[in-house]
Amino acid sequence: MVNYKKTTTTTSTTIKTADGATKTTTKTSTVYDRLRTFATPESAIPLDTVNRLMTSPRKQYADANTYAHLLEPQVGPSFKYPADFLWGFATASYQIEGAVAEEGRGRTIWDEFCDTPGKVIDATSGATACDSFHRVTEDVALLKAYGVKAYRFSFAWSRIIPLGGRDDPVNPLGIAYYNRLIDTLLAAGITPFATLYHWDLPLALAERYNGLLNSEEFPKDFERYARVVFQSFGDRVKHWLTFNEPYCSSKLGYGWGNHAPGRTSDRAKNPVGDTSVEPWRAGHSILLAHARAVNVYRTEFQATQGGKIAITLNCDWGEPYSDSEEDKAAAVRYLEFYVAWFADPIFLGDYPESLKKQLGNRLPAFSEEEKALVKGSADFFGLNSYTTRLVENRDAAPELDDLDGNVIQHTAYSNGTPIGPRAESVWLFVVPWGLRKLLNWLDNRYDHPDIFLTENGCSVPNENNLTKEELLNDQFRVNFYKGYLNAVQLAINDGVKIKSYFAWSLLDNFEWADGLQTRFGCTYVDFDTFERIPKASARFVSSHFKAHTIEE
Repeated sequence: MVNYKKTTTTTSTTIKTADGATKTTTKTSTVYDRLRTFATPESAIPLDTVNRLMTSPRKQYADANTYAHLLEPQVGPSFKYPADFLWGFATASYQIEGAVAEEGRGRTIWDEFCDTPGKVIDATSGATACDSFHRVTEDVALLKAYGVKAYRFSFAWSRIIPLGGRDDPVNPLGIAYYNRLIDTLLAAGITPFATLYHWDLPLALAERYNGLLNSEEFPKDFERYARVVFQSFGDRVKHWLTFNEPYCSSKLGYGWGNHAPGRTSDRAKNPVGDTSVEPWRAGHSILLAHARAVNVYRTEFQATQGGKIAITLNCDWGEPYSDSEEDKAAAVRYLEFYVAWFADPIFLGDYPESLKKQLGNRLPAFSEEEKALVKGSADFFGLNSYTTRLVENRDAAPELDDLDGNVIQHTAYSNGTPIGPRAESVWLFVVPWGLRKLLNWLDNRYDHPDIFLTENGCSVPNENNLTKEELLNDQFRVNFYKGYLNAVQLAINDGVKIKSYFAWSLLDNFEWADGLQTRFGCTYVDFDTFERIPKASARFVSSHFKAHTIEE
C-alpha cells in the first residue's frame, strides 16, 4: 500500500488597487508527495448513508450534497463465485513477523530506514510488529476460523539468505520457519499464495551496489534467491508472485523518498538520490529480475511442481476530471504511468509510448533479448487496488521530477464534492465503482487475462484513537468491503476473469511510514500483548464468501 506525506503551504499576495489602497489575498494549498494537486475534504458522509444512495457513478456533478454517484446497483444474493475462486486475507513479512534479529535473519533496508529519526511517523518499526514469527499456529487457526480458502504472505529474503547475494549462504533456520508456516496452512486446508519480495531488500545489497539501481547485479541475485525458494517450497506452493507493487518500490523508495531506502532529489529528506532518473532505473531492474525469476521457474520447476507465477501490480482507477478530450487523454496517461509502466512490457512487450515520449533517455531501454525475456512473463495478472482519482490534464510542460504523466490528481469534483468518504489514510477515498472500471480497462488492454485481486482494504477514520469496543465494530470497513466486493461481482458479470480476492489485511500491522498509527486489519492486534480479536469486518468478509461461493 502507498503512504504519502502531507505538506500545507500558505502564500499571501499584496497588490495595489486603482484607488491606491492595498489588498492582500491569502491562499492555502495542500500537497501530498505523490499528488501534485489533492483536494481533501475535512469530513465525509458515512458509508451507511452512501449505501442508501445507489445511482449511476457518473451522475456526479449535480449531487453536491450527497454521494449518490458512489455505488452502482447491487448484485443479488444469487450471485456465486466459481468453485475454484480463491479468497482470503493478505499480509507481508516485514509488517507482521517481527523477530528481526532472531534465527539468523539479516538486516533489511526497512530496518535501516526505521532506525533513521523522522522516517516513521511514530518512530516505530517492524522489530516486533505482530510477532507473527512466534505465532504461526495462532494465526493459521485464526485463518481457519474465518474459513478462508487461501492466505497470501511474503517471504523475507533476508531470513532465507541473510546477506542476499548469489554467493552468500542460505539460512536453514529461515527455511525451517517458512516450512512450518506452509505446512501448518496446508494442514488447515488453506492454500498458500506466496510473494517473493514485499519491499524488504537485504541491506547488504543496498550497501554493495545500491540495490534496485543496479540492473546488472540485482536481477542475478534475485534469480538465485528465487531458485532457492522454488527448490525449498515449490512442492507445496502453487501460486507465486515475484514482486509486490513495483510502482511503490520504485517511486516511493527512489522518487519521493517516503519509503526505504528513501532516496530522492528532495535534500530535506535525503542527501542522495535523483528523482528524475532513479525511479525508472529501479523499475527497470525489477522487470528484469522478475523475468529472470519467472524463466527459472518455467525452465526448472513448473513442469514438475505445476504452479503458476506472475507479479502483482498496484493501480487505482483514474476518472477524467471533466468530459474534455484533454482530461480523457490525461486519465489514460495516468494509468499508463501507474500500471502500464510494468504491465505493458510483461503483456505487450515494451514500455508505453507515453512514457517514452515524456521521459526520453531517462527511461531505460530493453535490448531485444530482454524484451523477449520480459514479454509473456506472467501466467496471470496480479492486482492491488484501493481507491480512485479524478485526473485533469496539466497544460504546462512536464517537470523532470514528474512521475505521474504530467497530470493533476483530484479527490473532489469541480463543485467541491469529494469523490467519496475518506479513510484514515490521507490517500484513500472509498470509490467502489472505480474498481469495476479498472478491472474492465485491464481486461480490455491485456487481452482478457485471469486477474487475481491480491489486495483490497481500508483504514478507518481515527481508528487508532477509538475505544476497543468501537474499534472492533468497524462498520466503516464493513461498508467498504460491501461496496468493493459488489464491484468485483459486477466486473465478473461483465465478463472479467477474476480468480481471487484477498482482503488487506488479516491483522493490524506495521503500516510502513505510518508506523502503528494506521490500522488496515480485519483482526485487531494489541501491539503490547499481541492479542488478536476479530473485528466485524472479518466476520463480514467471511460470511460474504461463505454465502456466495459454490462448494466444490
